[in-house]
Amino acid sequence: MENKNCEVLFEYLRSILYERPITAPDIEALDEPYRKLGQGLLVLQQSVEELLTFSADISQGNLSGPVPSRENMLCSNMKNLHANLNHLTWQAKQVAAGDYSQRVSYLGDFSEAFNTLTAQLKEREALLKEKAEIANKRAQVIEEYNNLLVDVIKKREEWILIVDADTRDIVYCNKRKEEQQVDPDLCEFCKDRLFFRDKILNWQDGKQYKVWELGDEQNGYYRITTFATEWAGHDAFVHIVDDITDEKKLESNLFNKAYYDSLTGIRNRLSFEEYMETLLKEKQIVTLCYLDLDGLKSVNDHYGHNEGDDYLCRFVSYIENSFRSSDVFARIGGDEFCLILPYNDKKIVEERLAALLNKFVEENDKEYPVSFSYGVVNVEGKDNTMTMDEIIKEADAAMYQCKKANKRDFHHTKEER
Repeated sequence: MENKNCEVLFEYLRSILYERPITAPDIEALDEPYRKLGQGLLVLQQSVEELLTFSADISQGNLSGPVPSRENMLCSNMKNLHANLNHLTWQAKQVAAGDYSQRVSYLGDFSEAFNTLTAQLKEREALLKEKAEIANKRAQVIEEYNNLLVDVIKKREEWILIVDADTRDIVYCNKRKEEQQVDPDLCEFCKDRLFFRDKILNWQDGKQYKVWELGDEQNGYYRITTFATEWAGHDAFVHIVDDITDEKKLESNLFNKAYYDSLTGIRNRLSFEEYMETLLKEKQIVTLCYLDLDGLKSVNDHYGHNEGDDYLCRFVSYIENSFRSSDVFARIGGDEFCLILPYNDKKIVEERLAALLNKFVEENDKEYPVSFSYGVVNVEGKDNTMTMDEIIKEADAAMYQCKKANKRDFHHTKEER
């Protein structure tokens, strides 16, 4: 009977240690001396089952499962591990929240790895904060720069228009206020001023960058810089419109001062010489007339320079009205003039000038005599071998002969004899 009790208890112990599910014996069926041992094995079974369940939860990372009772001494080490893991979890959450002061000293090699990791994270955080600070400062500078740039653009005199390449709508204009709709028909800055708005809206030139000008004296002159860009994810054209009316006027004034006589309004010597050099270079056939206004010095001396200027202007107007607008008439000296006629014949021109001279004299209503002398030279185009100076010299010699005849025929004052 004793051996049978031992065999039952032994099988029960083996089942506790090695088998699942555990088959518990009928303790009451054991002999009295063995019942207490059987009760002890029941307690052992409970402790082992708690140990297995507890260790399984921990191995799967479940720290919120049931904790074995205090009396279960088999789970004391597991309880310590559970407590450590709970604390480690809290520390990890603290690290995740940015607290890199957490240290672990109770998990051996893992402690060293954890502490190295937090130290590296702390260094990384410091580096990222430094970079973030630099980026923030840079962003502030860029924002300030952009605000300044926008303010400068809005205050610029030029129009800056951005036109959607597909819809042909004006999507940006630096002249409008923020609350205004981008509508050139309603914009107070563009209305009645950008008369060429349609040309901008329907821009079709394939060039990526172009500077072009348009305008007239009535509407003003504008220089437009156009280039392709991208705006809000769409292809667009930027048109920078600059009012250059004053610039054109200044340019025209400077040109007039450089190339036109201030008193008579016709070309001056510089303009004549440049034009004549071009004709000679291009081997064009022209007729050059060298004219001299007779008696100008006498008029200035006896009647004053105002009357002399009037004499000059009457003569210039008379010659201009007698020839074509395409003929070039220039004042090359005080009382010296040149007239260039393309594709003309010397004999015909001389006859024409002789008739004009007689008419000029006959229509004179002044107290003093008037006349002009002239010399005509044909420039033979490709066959010409004379320089400009030689041509003028030949024309001047012919003019001198005319002047002698004029003194004899038209001037009867003592000073002109």
